[in-house]
Amino acid sequence: MPELTKAKEPFRFSTRLHLTELTGLRATNLSQLSDLMEKVPDSCIYHHTHRFLQQHQYLSPEPPNDFAYWVAEVLGEDELAEKLASIDTIQYADINSLRKDFIFAINDFLKDSPLAKLKFARSGEEFHFMKSMSFILPTGFIAYDLNDFAQMLKQITFDSLYFHIFEARLRLGRGKNDFSNWIEDSFGDKALADEISGLDPYTYTLEELRKKLIWIIKERIFG
Repeated sequence: MPELTKAKEPFRFSTRLHLTELTGLRATNLSQLSDLMEKVPDSCIYHHTHRFLQQHQYLSPEPPNDFAYWVAEVLGEDELAEKLASIDTIQYADINSLRKDFIFAINDFLKDSPLAKLKFARSGEEFHFMKSMSFILPTGFIAYDLNDFAQMLKQITFDSLYFHIFEARLRLGRGKNDFSNWIEDSFGDKALADEISGLDPYTYTLEELRKKLIWIIKERIFG
């Protein structure tokens, strides 16, 4: 194995505990959905765009978000549902920008289809806003170089991987995932950092994502 550069700062893996909480807010039509989306906390938008990933870590990703699903299945507005489902979460660096594009898509649709305001969900099928709550905890896994990092990627839980890839980038607004930030800051290896941040994690299962990251790191170590 080639001699490895030590990181300026070790990478300390964290994990998270996840809870879902009802907000008490609910929408019965598109106007209410748009209005409430402007008011709910970021944790609601995050929950309804990432719930599937959090609950079904082994299944094929790229599911529709909760907003698109409700608009299609309850209100029967397939055209709008397709627009909402096509909003590419990986393109956003913060929740507020993502929120604005959902609201814009709904309001733009209502301008062209004003009668859609008159479609209401049946009793029991309203859109209930929930929020995602996370509690971040240290794991005890610490990487001092890239080989340590690759070995520990094999051992950490899906919750730890999910936190550093998804939550850190979008929910915590760090711009990139924690792995890319660490590699660039501690090794000055922008090419490797960019290769990892260039992955679309929404197109992998978490196990596939783990394997891909390990492969990229080992390619960097051994060439």
